[in-house]
Amino acid sequence: MLKKAKGLIVVISAPAGAGKTTLCKRLLQSSPSFINSVSFTTRPARKQEIEGVDYYFISRQYFQKLIEENSFVEWAEVHGHLYGTSKQFLKKNIEAGKDVVLEVDVKGGRKIKEKYSQAITIFILPPSWEELKKRLHKRATENEEEVRRRLATAKEEIQHLPFYDYFLVNDNINAAVKNLLLIIEAQRYKISRVPKCSIDEVIS
Repeated sequence: MLKKAKGLIVVISAPAGAGKTTLCKRLLQSSPSFINSVSFTTRPARKQEIEGVDYYFISRQYFQKLIEENSFVEWAEVHGHLYGTSKQFLKKNIEAGKDVVLEVDVKGGRKIKEKYSQAITIFILPPSWEELKKRLHKRATENEEEVRRRLATAKEEIQHLPFYDYFLVNDNINAAVKNLLLIIEAQRYKISRVPKCSIDEVIS
């Protein structure tokens, strides 16, 4: 039998309103092998968000300290708030065989791919531009000016699509989750993920 490879790094990016948060939650619920990468952020917690589950909510001053200590795999400022992915958290869990799910923006996704070439990068698209606008207005977490800003950002983010390994159109959440799992399952069986020592044992 081949020895189990390290855990997967699953990077999921999307414009605001495309449904990546719901998709990630469904993915995490699908198997105990998946673990959420809880990012650090300087933005205030939204209603029903839980410290240590959705994000680690910290001050800008403390965030800057972590940057200086080189604690992040990637970090970025988005809409005036800082977000960062813990380097230690990622290393510890993939070494333990856990599949780490990272919900990050396009800049973060590209940085992670540069540092971890084996990461799976998946871009989530809305069914249409009109549907994206409808979803942003429906969730009612931003005012009209913020919605316009997010739509402008979405146009820029979609330009990064060619740098991702896969894309999914989130028209139906159940179908999107199914296709996401198919992508990840195929990745598990890539020959490049099998440790050389395991191959040597098979042929010895």
